[in-house]
Amino acid sequence: MATNTENIKAQMRKGVLEYCILSILAQHDAYASDIIEKLKQAKLIVVEGTLYPLLTRLKNDGLLGYRWEESTSGPPRKYYRLTPVGQAFLNEMNTTWEELVHAVNTTTGKQAN
Repeated sequence: MATNTENIKAQMRKGVLEYCILSILAQHDAYASDIIEKLKQAKLIVVEGTLYPLLTRLKNDGLLGYRWEESTSGPPRKYYRLTPVGQAFLNEMNTTWEELVHAVNTTTGKQAN
C-alpha cells in the first residue's frame, strides 16, 4: 500500500510540475539550478534528470526561450525565460488550475484557502 501511495504522490507532482516551472519563469528569468531550488523550497523535489528534459520540451514547444550569460564561477549559464506564447499558455493553465482546485474542493468537501 505504501508503494502505491508514493506512486500516486509522484504522479500528482509530475502533473503540476510544468505549471510550477512556467509560473516561476513568469516572475523572472532563471537558471536551472534556481528553478530546482525554488521547487525544493515548495517541497517539490526535482532532480536535474527530470528538469532538463522538461525544459527542453517546453522550449521545443515554443513556451520557453533562453539566453547564455557569463558566470564568474565557471562556464556560461543558460537562463530560461517565458515567451509570449508561454505566457498565454500559462494564463490558460492558471484558469484550468483554479477550476480544478474548485472542483476537487467541492467534490471532497474541502474549503479553499
